[in-house]
Amino acid sequence: MVCIAPELLAPLKTSIGYGLFACAVAFVWAPFLIKFLRKCNITRRSGSDPTMAMENRKGKVGVPMMGGLLVIGTVAAITFLFNWERKFTYVPIAVMLLSALLGGVDDVLNIFGETRRNRKLKQIFTLIRVHADWKTRLWLIITLPWSLFKRLTVFIGSKPGKGVHVHEKLLLQFTAGAITAYWIYFKLGESWREIGIPFDGLINIGWWIIPIIIFFVMFTANAVNIADGMDGLAGGSLLITFLALAILSWILGYHEISILNGTTAGALIAYTYFNIRPARFQMGDVGSLGLGSLLAINAIVINKMLLLPFFGFVFYAELMSVIAQIAGRYVLGRRIFRMAPIHHHFELRGWSEEKTVMRFWMIHAAMVLLGIWIALY
Repeated sequence: MVCIAPELLAPLKTSIGYGLFACAVAFVWAPFLIKFLRKCNITRRSGSDPTMAMENRKGKVGVPMMGGLLVIGTVAAITFLFNWERKFTYVPIAVMLLSALLGGVDDVLNIFGETRRNRKLKQIFTLIRVHADWKTRLWLIITLPWSLFKRLTVFIGSKPGKGVHVHEKLLLQFTAGAITAYWIYFKLGESWREIGIPFDGLINIGWWIIPIIIFFVMFTANAVNIADGMDGLAGGSLLITFLALAILSWILGYHEISILNGTTAGALIAYTYFNIRPARFQMGDVGSLGLGSLLAINAIVINKMLLLPFFGFVFYAELMSVIAQIAGRYVLGRRIFRMAPIHHHFELRGWSEEKTVMRFWMIHAAMVLLGIWIALY
């Protein structure tokens, strides 16, 4: 017998209903999306992914990319039609779509674009000294800080290729984070400038909330993006997280956000069904960047931003492994892992893809449960 008051239980029922509806909708149009991606030849290529040199990953060549459109499209359409609440769902969906657009452009350029190269700093300084046109020299001097930033990002990213370069991604992700911060700080009122400290309550940190929000949106979006490297890994982990956030949002009284999380979880059930090895499609940047941004925003809105390392545990661990690998290479002069992100490290140690993914799911689920436990104190 249910002991919860009916008026309190109703929002949870609604969230579950939206999740089931989103799952059904996504299952219906998934085959059409797969067929469309194949027809447009939006498929994984061996030349754009260095991990394809691994023997057990060569079978992924030809698998459709941008499967994350299944979740992005389903969530955006259902939210717009049935859960469009300006205070709570307007900006999360807008930022999700902006991030997904960035990821979609990157996916398409990686497949159909031409290799893009950046000038080295040595070349820029030489042109500043010897170029015949003074206007060009002046322009190179004015844009030198931007050129320095571009070269700096080469150290934290992969070798520049066909897609959107790291400095461009960071700039657009900063924009997405800034939109979120502006919305929360200027539109939602004084109470939204408080940050929840685990086991300690709320602290109003004023305008400091702005850079913190921008950091978490950027960090989480990139973390999910990096974790999208094995069939089922990102989809299953996101499913666990959004289910947990749906329940937590309901408990805390954020019913519109609970519905949004439930809708996302439902769409992720269908996506993960088609993404489990052997995958019918892969998420691509369009899905990972969009859903990573949405994950961060939905945790921020319910004031559980500092618990994102728990709710996004696998994603944060993947990104930290990449940071550690880069630090090891430039500081210690050696690798920390056999390959980063860390799921490839275990793959090279002999773990099968299925074993790696399922163990990561279990660890992630345990950490998400810990995050809920902390959030309820």
